Amino acid sequence: MNFSASLRLMVILVQLWPCSLSLRNSSTQNTDQSFTTVRRVKRDWLWEPFFVTEEQISLDPVYIGQLKSDLDKQDGNLKYILIGEGAGNIFDINEYNGKIYVKQKLDREKKPFYTLRAQAINRSTQLPVEPESEFIIKVRDVNDNAPQFLNGPYVASVPEMSPEGTSVTQVTATDADDPSYGNSARLLYSLVQGQPYFSVEPKTGVIRMASQMDRETKDQYLVIIQAKDMVGQPGAFSATATVTINLSDINDNPPKFQQRLYYMSVSEEAPVGTTVGKVFAEDSDIGDNAAMDYFIEGDNSDVFDIITNNETQEGIILLKTRVDYESRRRYSIQAKAVNRYIDEQFLKEGPFEDTTIVKINVEDADEPPVFTSENYVMETAEGAMSGSLVGVVTARDPDYDDSPVRYSIVHSTHLKRLFSINEHNGTIITTEPLDREIASWHNITVTATETRNPEKISEANVYVQVLDVNDNAPAFPKNYETFVCENAVSGQLIQSISAVDRDDSAEGHHFYFSMAQEATNSSHFTVKDNQDNTAGIFTGKSGFRRKEQFFFYLPILIQDNGTPPLTSTNTLTVTVCDCDTEVNTFYCRYGAFMYSLGLSTEALVAVLACILIFLVFFLAIVTIRQQQKKKPPFSEKMEEFRENIVSYDDEGGGEEDTEAFDISALRTRTVMRTHKPRKKVASEIQSLYRQSLQVGPDSAIFRQFISEKLEEANTDPRVPPYDSLQTYAFEGTGSLAGSLSSLGSNTSDMDQSYDYLADWGPHFKQLAGMYTSHRSVAD
Repeated sequence: MNFSASLRLMVILVQLWPCSLSLRNSSTQNTDQSFTTVRRVKRDWLWEPFFVTEEQISLDPVYIGQLKSDLDKQDGNLKYILIGEGAGNIFDINEYNGKIYVKQKLDREKKPFYTLRAQAINRSTQLPVEPESEFIIKVRDVNDNAPQFLNGPYVASVPEMSPEGTSVTQVTATDADDPSYGNSARLLYSLVQGQPYFSVEPKTGVIRMASQMDRETKDQYLVIIQAKDMVGQPGAFSATATVTINLSDINDNPPKFQQRLYYMSVSEEAPVGTTVGKVFAEDSDIGDNAAMDYFIEGDNSDVFDIITNNETQEGIILLKTRVDYESRRRYSIQAKAVNRYIDEQFLKEGPFEDTTIVKINVEDADEPPVFTSENYVMETAEGAMSGSLVGVVTARDPDYDDSPVRYSIVHSTHLKRLFSINEHNGTIITTEPLDREIASWHNITVTATETRNPEKISEANVYVQVLDVNDNAPAFPKNYETFVCENAVSGQLIQSISAVDRDDSAEGHHFYFSMAQEATNSSHFTVKDNQDNTAGIFTGKSGFRRKEQFFFYLPILIQDNGTPPLTSTNTLTVTVCDCDTEVNTFYCRYGAFMYSLGLSTEALVAVLACILIFLVFFLAIVTIRQQQKKKPPFSEKMEEFRENIVSYDDEGGGEEDTEAFDISALRTRTVMRTHKPRKKVASEIQSLYRQSLQVGPDSAIFRQFISEKLEEANTDPRVPPYDSLQTYAFEGTGSLAGSLSSLGSNTSDMDQSYDYLADWGPHFKQLAGMYTSHRSVAD
């Protein structure tokens, strides 16, 4: 340490001496900080940057460098301390001279540097003589890592026929070594496999086209790229990556027909839309580049059509119109296939289309007859005599042999009754006069059948119009109700009339009205023709008397304008009403009705009154009879009710019943066997019951009883039911309760009380009423 620095230190210590007494009780940390503050003025650590090479293997610690303070007098009074990352276990320091050693093998890829702190203290005072300072030990890289392709394997695509130098893709390798030190991480790319089609840029790894390639020749290539570190120098590490390069298709091939001539055939019976055949043009391209459209060129495009099957890329030839073997037997068409999508850069290669010839033969078929027209329209006058000519239909066999045809009328029998057709020449005539007013048009279906092949039939429609003739006279459109008051004045309009005609007039109907000849001398009414197909009825005098004449019948003559004109006489009934000037229609109708019956108002009231009385009397009789039919319930005797109550609680024995006795009696009820006359059941049961109290089931009397009853049931089909024995007279002996049967009891139901039935609820209300009412009657 030089003299000026020592002098400066002494001056500072003298200035701080008074303050040192007040700081004696301070903590060691404050003391250290004051010393540090003093020492920071100096910066007297002496060292150079520290480096350690990775992957060094040594049994002894390897020297890295030395820390040194300019206060170190080499007398061992200073002690060097190392703290921080790896201090003690990886790095060690000689506390006397400050030399640093590494004790382990380091890996730069795991940790590229270590940060440590150094301190120098006085061994005597244990006070720092140099401030704590931080330094870094860097791990120096060696080429211990090979390159790696992290994104492999690679797949790339490039259009076929791409020019030389076209970029395909780029591959990139990484090296874990330090790129800033040496050539350990400097990579060089090369092509191991893929020449002469591809090349790679050594520094960037960009793969490029080295020549033009055709997908149709080969559509996929496998390229191997090598990346080597150390710029490819000897001893460098390397890695390879595989790149699959696919050539994508472009439209560089035109379609080509597999055949230059196709042969097909179609029947003349084939309907429109029938598939005649298929053609196919092959295209080496794929996808949309192979899509094509087919066309028909020439004059036969109106007979045949062609469509494209987008899935198979076939051309389907269809029948556009019907063909006729007798008219033309052979067709020749030219089919063309054109690419749908064309790449302009390849237009110079030539047209992307191809043509072929299709020969189509028409096959002969036995066709049905053909009418000269599908629809015929004919006319005939109404009222024409039976056998009048309507028209003629004509059909012929279009085949080469020209078979004769037969004609007939089909459909409704009604049309067959009106028309007939000559089966040889197709002449249609009427079979009875036609009436246009019934039907103005008739639709007939005529068939033509080959005589040599009756299965070949064709049809044609014949529409027959019935022409009108004036055969219907005009008439009133309805029945007029005409009334006139007794006090009507002369010249009063009482009715407007018109007419209708069922005939059809080409010029329009025009009717003429007048009074008939037989009524021209009558002065009561007159007719005035309005010249518009209507007429008015007027009174011819003043005043009418009902008592003298109630009805007037006017004959009206109506004439039409037909050729020849027809007339008709229509009667108009005029009723005289009891009124002044205005007619009350209801009152007039009532008066006319009474007049037609020949009754007065008083007589009608009397008749209605008699009818009403008769109805009241009839209803009274019906009511009385219904009340007499009602009888009080349960008026019969109790014995009759009990005799009608039969309970069947037995269950069938199944197959045992059929084995217990002969069931033939059940199958043939009509067979009557001889049997003993039946005794009185009640007396017999009581007698047997008394005997049963004295005998057991092993007694002969018991067995005889069972046998007799079984024989009686088998031989008497009239005893219901026919498959079971209903009489049970014997009971078991030895019971302490004795007999439970009421057959031998002297008591009757009359001695019992049935009042408890009323406590059983509403369901037994009717039963309780029966027994209670019977007991009351008996009392």
